[in-house]
Amino acid sequence: MPGIKELLVILVVVLIIFGAGRLKNIGKDLGVAIKNFKDGLSDQSDKKK
Repeated sequence: MPGIKELLVILVVVLIIFGAGRLKNIGKDLGVAIKNFKDGLSDQSDKKK
């Protein structure tokens, strides 16, 4: 399991590669995708009943 220092280094590298604005968009898109996935699962279970 990586420690705090390793996680900070990874975070800095990701920030350098993607930039803060792009990371914000990636997080938003990921949240929407997870929400849609959960909604799809609940719709599918409703159809089986």
